[in-house]
Amino acid sequence: MATTRRPAVDFLTWFPQAAVLGILRALPYRARLATGSALLRTAVACSAGLRRRIDRNLAMIFPEKPEAERIAIRRQTADTFGRTFTETFTARAFQARAPWSEPAGPGWDALQATLAEGRGALLVGGHFGQWEAVRGALKARGIEVGALYRPLNNPWAEETYIDNMSFHGSPMLPRGREGMKELIRHLKSGGVVAVLLDQYVLDGTPIDFVGQPAPTGTAVAALAARFKVPMIPAYGTRQPDGEHIAIDFEAPLVPGTPEEMTQAAADSLSARIRQHPGQYYWFHRRWKKRM
Repeated sequence: MATTRRPAVDFLTWFPQAAVLGILRALPYRARLATGSALLRTAVACSAGLRRRIDRNLAMIFPEKPEAERIAIRRQTADTFGRTFTETFTARAFQARAPWSEPAGPGWDALQATLAEGRGALLVGGHFGQWEAVRGALKARGIEVGALYRPLNNPWAEETYIDNMSFHGSPMLPRGREGMKELIRHLKSGGVVAVLLDQYVLDGTPIDFVGQPAPTGTAVAALAARFKVPMIPAYGTRQPDGEHIAIDFEAPLVPGTPEEMTQAAADSLSARIRQHPGQYYWFHRRWKKRM
């Protein structure tokens, strides 16, 4: 769990968020998602800083798009992630509702074959659509999938986050030395772990991501090469009704150097983003040094 030297501040910061979650949990499922969407859309509309960050990202990646289209993408992003965050922090109901499709794609067959051989696998993706639906859909089919995550700064928020994410699978592995050790043990024992590779890494390798260089960690791809486990791109794409999610597994990445495999994973995610730009998390400072 994240550590803190200001427990009172952390609690006071978390309390209003916890109150909002309590209200959301009390609502019927569809009303809950609609309310979560409305809350984040309102927050973005009222925050010049959030709008500016999203708009800069979109202008850098899609300079050819008219401003009106980029504004529409910004609004869809707020809708998508208002729903995603609501599902994330009310995971018991999300897992019980199971609003996802049957897993599909060549990677699904490859994953099943890998598990039948007793080998582990890495599911790679990014902050796109509803990424936790991938783990949820597999858990519903008896496949436990762990996750590598970045510890949150607020321990109250992290405890709630871990409690909710554990409904979709385990173990939950914090990024860092100890988490990587556990990840290795889990893979060697034939386990499956989901990893989001689209996070800014200060000393990372510059990888082309949606047409712009982005510092990216290659340690996960290095583990895949070292232990000969497949890296399978996996996505949960939100459908037009805002509730249902299509689960899709692409073919395993072609083995290569860590840099080559990380680039291939970024290319896969980039293609998804170009197809559904309103389902990417443009709140990220993903290309920080260029901004």
